[in-house]
Amino acid sequence: MTSTTTGLPDRYRPLDQVAPDEETPTGVIRSWRARDRVLNRDVALRVHTPGGPAAREWINRALTAGGLATPALAMVYDAAEGSGRSEPGGAAYVVNEWIEGIRLSDRLATDGPLSEREARAVVRRLAEGVAEAHRVGLAVGGLTPEHVVLRPGGLVGLLSVPAAVGTEKGDITALGALLELCLTGGRPTEISSPDLAALVRRARSTDPATGLSSVSTMVSLLADRPRTGPQETARREVDEEEPVRMGRHRLPPVPGAALPRPLSAGPGSNRVEDEDDLVLDETFAAADDDPAGTEPAPSARRRLAVIGLPLLALALVVAIGWWFGTNVLSVAGSVEGGPTGSTPQASVTAGADPAEEPAPAPPAVGAPVPITGATVFDPFGDGEPENDDDVPLSFDGDPDTAWSTLNYRGSADFGNLKPGVGVLYDLGSEQTVGGVALRTTQPGATVEVRTGGSPDAALESFPVAASGALTGDDVLAFDEPATARYVLVWVTGLVPVDDGFSADLAEVTVTAAG
Repeated sequence: MTSTTTGLPDRYRPLDQVAPDEETPTGVIRSWRARDRVLNRDVALRVHTPGGPAAREWINRALTAGGLATPALAMVYDAAEGSGRSEPGGAAYVVNEWIEGIRLSDRLATDGPLSEREARAVVRRLAEGVAEAHRVGLAVGGLTPEHVVLRPGGLVGLLSVPAAVGTEKGDITALGALLELCLTGGRPTEISSPDLAALVRRARSTDPATGLSSVSTMVSLLADRPRTGPQETARREVDEEEPVRMGRHRLPPVPGAALPRPLSAGPGSNRVEDEDDLVLDETFAAADDDPAGTEPAPSARRRLAVIGLPLLALALVVAIGWWFGTNVLSVAGSVEGGPTGSTPQASVTAGADPAEEPAPAPPAVGAPVPITGATVFDPFGDGEPENDDDVPLSFDGDPDTAWSTLNYRGSADFGNLKPGVGVLYDLGSEQTVGGVALRTTQPGATVEVRTGGSPDAALESFPVAASGALTGDDVLAFDEPATARYVLVWVTGLVPVDDGFSADLAEVTVTAAG
């Protein structure tokens, strides 16, 4: 429906009311999707009735939020306290960016609970934005599934920033409630992950000894993964089961290996071992453990040792004598033969492998250098994937496929979050490189081509060999040839797209130098 709200500047034209009226201690807030006539874009518009001094605290909170630059919180574009009258400019209002995507409430209602990995990612990204707000003394509020938007590219955004009222403890509690809702879908079921269930309890707790002290703590706990390796599994099994009773001839269990089942206490009980386990009782059994066994008697073993060992020693002496006669004496005879003997010629260099193939010839000048692999290089990122699975598309020979950065909001400088991101290409071994050919579907992005010898080195360890702005099909030639195994295409500037700023690499070809 449309609105005839009065008291707003002519710049903003309300289109549709997007949420029910919000009752506050100082009045009522109505939320709209509106059109910014000046910048010709959709915005989120919230109007407080009455305006004037009654809305002052809310407007001050909005002005504080306007200084934040985090992708998890909707940016504040404009805010005014108003005069409380009905003429243009009399209403109190806050203008936020309009975030496209799927509301979390709709996603849960349609598809049910999120997976543990998705729930961790959604709540952690929200918590990172809330932690930034808390650092400047702003309690966000409004952390409900109706206000959380799942954006393309795996990003999350919170609408209506800030809410009319809020407290830091209220934000922690609300994040815990969102985590529980993501994992259960609002159904009366238990959370299967023990560490996430404990985190929800701590977020709700009001006891300073057990509750979370800050949102940053929640971010750290959500970033951790539960330890589920073999060491931890074995430790849990030891804690949960009864103590293992070991036989006299059993070795202690190896840490991390499957533990043997407890031995039965009664003599008539059956003992079953896993098929893959080494049955130490049977391998190293003593005579009194298996009186009915088929092992030879001690006297038979003694006779076998008395007869067998001398025969074995005699055979060994004969073998050594034969080898000595056929190798050492024959070589000595050939040396004593004097001039009539032939001098042995060294046909194979010591230590060399006669079957070793010669090293492949280096690529010709200007020829493509084969790329053996590539990974995203993101030393300034927050640990979230930057479309890592799409990296092979940047050198698959198909210009219609590409690796792309995530979409960033606010500016072409990666939303002022980091200086850049890149893809590190592995040439398999050191090569002499003369340039890189680049193809992109988003002209205007700026890049640097760097070279280096280690994939784990810092950005400063990759010297810049060439740089420039991409036009679509470009060749960035090096001023001087560079010898390196790794070539880094480092993206330093993005271009505008429908939902922010991004860049892509459709095809990367490394060329050889002379």
